[in-house]
Amino acid sequence: MPDIPRPLLLLLAALVALLAWRRWAPVSYWYLLVFPRKAVWLRWTWRHVASGCGLTKKRHRWWFTTVPGLVASTGVVRVKRRFQRVAVDTKPWMSLPRPVRHGFRITFHLLDGQIPDDYAKVCDRLAHAWRIEAVRVVGCRPGRVTLQGINRDPLAHATPALPPVEPAEGWQAADLLRPVVGVLETGAAWRMDLRLIPHWMNAGATQSGKSNLINALIVGLAPQPVALVGVDLKGGVELSPYAPRLTTLATTRGECVRLLADLIAVMGARMLACRYAGVRDIWHLPDACRPIPVVVVVDELAELYLTADKAEKDEVTRTATALLRIAQLGRAFGIHLVLSGQRIGSDLGPGVTALRAQIGGRICHRVNDPETAMMTLGDLDPDALVAARSIPPELPGVAVVTGSDGRWSRARSGYVSTTAAEQAADAFAHLTPSWAQVASSGLGHELPHAGNPQLAA
Repeated sequence: MPDIPRPLLLLLAALVALLAWRRWAPVSYWYLLVFPRKAVWLRWTWRHVASGCGLTKKRHRWWFTTVPGLVASTGVVRVKRRFQRVAVDTKPWMSLPRPVRHGFRITFHLLDGQIPDDYAKVCDRLAHAWRIEAVRVVGCRPGRVTLQGINRDPLAHATPALPPVEPAEGWQAADLLRPVVGVLETGAAWRMDLRLIPHWMNAGATQSGKSNLINALIVGLAPQPVALVGVDLKGGVELSPYAPRLTTLATTRGECVRLLADLIAVMGARMLACRYAGVRDIWHLPDACRPIPVVVVVDELAELYLTADKAEKDEVTRTATALLRIAQLGRAFGIHLVLSGQRIGSDLGPGVTALRAQIGGRICHRVNDPETAMMTLGDLDPDALVAARSIPPELPGVAVVTGSDGRWSRARSGYVSTTAAEQAADAFAHLTPSWAQVASSGLGHELPHAGNPQLAA
């Protein structure tokens, strides 16, 4: 057997080391080896990429040019040198690319007449030109826009798991009503910030990750001093496992109507408390007087609007009016809505359309019909609608979500089993407030229950 040359052995060893480095330490491989080459290539090709994506501008500049004249009898060409006004392509100025965990960020100086939306519209073109997974607008300020290139999609390789919350760990005051429920496509944590966006709509088909998101929300809010209220018209089969951490759970439409009436009464008491204290919302009250925030989790929203006969029409009308009233006024008084459903369409009635207009947070998993996707995201951005419709079934938990800046991005909820959510509900059951504590206005006044025996208990 002939001996293998030493240079070839060294080359094979180097290739094996690179493959092992890429597989077992992809982050350092990206930072130290791939990104420097990528940054040089981005700067080198930016003029052509900007021109191809329509980001350049025609500008007229004066250039000192040489104009040939007549040929003299001696054969010498007489030339004239003068300034000439010509049109040239000007590309936006690009800063040095900055590496991040799953890609890079670049800041561009906008040309005259450009706005950040001009870059948002060509993100798909930039992603193809740069040979990467996706490009998103992640920040902007006057005259500047920051893009993030996503080199490796953190949502497509494995379902991220949320770490369990131990009772001894407690919670941070800054995290109140800001639970982490998953990861964004940029690699950052996905927070459902109820303080910033008070109400959320969560749409998704069966096995799309909609129920898993509710589990993640329960786990994130269970250790916090908040009241969790459930509405589950599927007989309570979805939310009853978390009953130890729920202040109350409505499982029929009649119970739901009474529960919503009680919440409106609580909202009225808190409104009077804020008026007496001379503040606009409960967050400006002293900590000792601030009432407990309430998060209302509704599973299968469509069941609240479906009617089988005329006798149910009055209950549906009262339910729709109460939900709309809470959506309009609840933020200032610490009452938040998280509405989930497989089917959310305008055919359910004008009440759903009016409610949708008051819901700032939108989450759209894979859906079975385009009407639900349109109802969830259609009024925000057509590109978000296309992204939601292209979510494959083999990626449960992936969704299109709206951010605090009004833009959309892809995200994936962390996997939380029903057993883990039950354990969290049991572990923090001692933090479940009674209805009397929820009904406290913050100034020592309490409201009676509105004839709901379940709430009275």
